[in-house]
Amino acid sequence: MKKSIQDLRIVSKEYPGNNYVLLKMTTTDGSLLPEMLPGQFAELKVDESPSTFLRRPISINYVDKDNNHVWFLIQMIGDGTKKLGSLNEGDLISVILPLGNTFTTDLTQGSKALLVGGGVGTAPMLYLGAALKAKGVNVSFLLGARNIDALLQLEDFRQYGNVHTTTEDGSHGEKGFITNHSVLNDEKFDYIFTCGPKPMMMAIAKYAADKKIECEVSLENKMACGFGVCLCCVENTKEGHKCVCSDGPVFNLKKLLWQD
Repeated sequence: MKKSIQDLRIVSKEYPGNNYVLLKMTTTDGSLLPEMLPGQFAELKVDESPSTFLRRPISINYVDKDNNHVWFLIQMIGDGTKKLGSLNEGDLISVILPLGNTFTTDLTQGSKALLVGGGVGTAPMLYLGAALKAKGVNVSFLLGARNIDALLQLEDFRQYGNVHTTTEDGSHGEKGFITNHSVLNDEKFDYIFTCGPKPMMMAIAKYAADKKIECEVSLENKMACGFGVCLCCVENTKEGHKCVCSDGPVFNLKKLLWQD
């Protein structure tokens, strides 16, 4: 898939939760955005931040094709992401996109898929859910956070499937960790997709392996270049060392060493 480097303009800025910003962006000349698929990401340049030397890898949260917008959900935790969050409508950001591979979306019509996201790992699940629903897949989301303020975009998720939640303090949904939600015992799924903290994904992957459910995970190894050159995001797999930014970020569980 062809990559592009271009300045995108911020058309909308929202705060869906504490320390999170949602930037909706479009092209400056009215041209169509390049094709982007669920699971891919972009590298956003951070200007006027003396401590930030590299672009920031951000998941593609959603693509609004009707309005020619791409959404980026950003957790503002460091100087670079805080600087991106300080920008305003009308500002430009240099963006490289799309990068990485994609989730599998060619699933059997009528099959059941569970999309599991923790923290900002919920971001790629929205676009994936929309794509799967459009293909006739029955979608359920399982979203986890520390508290209700960190549960993001729930109304957007509800457009594409059933939404189940957990919070560590019990302020929304079931209390506890996402891996202990009752939906994992009460329903049967044909496919599982997950993104979030690695311990959470490994627990979900174990559940999928035990139940013999096809599972894909989106890894969040630290990435710098986005092209597989710097080798800082390498993951050891059954097929050898792979760069998460170029060979991933999506991997089928069967190719990882997590269950060995």
